[in-house]
Amino acid sequence: MATINPYLNFNGNTEEAFNFYKSVFGGEFLAFQRFRDVPNLPAGDSMPEADKEKMMHVGLPIGKGNILMATDILESMGQSLTIGNNYSLSIDTESETEATNLFNALSAGGIITMPFEKAFWGAYFGMVTDKFGIQWMISYDSDKQ
Repeated sequence: MATINPYLNFNGNTEEAFNFYKSVFGGEFLAFQRFRDVPNLPAGDSMPEADKEKMMHVGLPIGKGNILMATDILESMGQSLTIGNNYSLSIDTESETEATNLFNALSAGGIITMPFEKAFWGAYFGMVTDKFGIQWMISYDSDKQ
């Protein structure tokens, strides 16, 4: 059975927001990764130094089995934050087949924003905006199973 977690986008203040959420919910970060920490980053050396310090990925467990996750939106990579696109639903699946099936089904009539394929961190991952405008992140990580 897949699990669904919220994935938030911020305009450069993810670290501040997540330190606040940590003070509210408690717990410890599962991930706290800046863009400078990413190997083979697509923007590479052309990324502004200030953007390299922004958050690529952060995860904070909340309650039983839920993880609040986020990233900073980078204008230098052609991204922009608009209220309404500042979240996605992230689905972690139990198999690559389940992930592929969900990705393909959610893609029907929608827009694929990142093809479903093996990502640099080792998981199979893809992003799609469905035909109703909801943003989905589909992932299968055999190392976590």
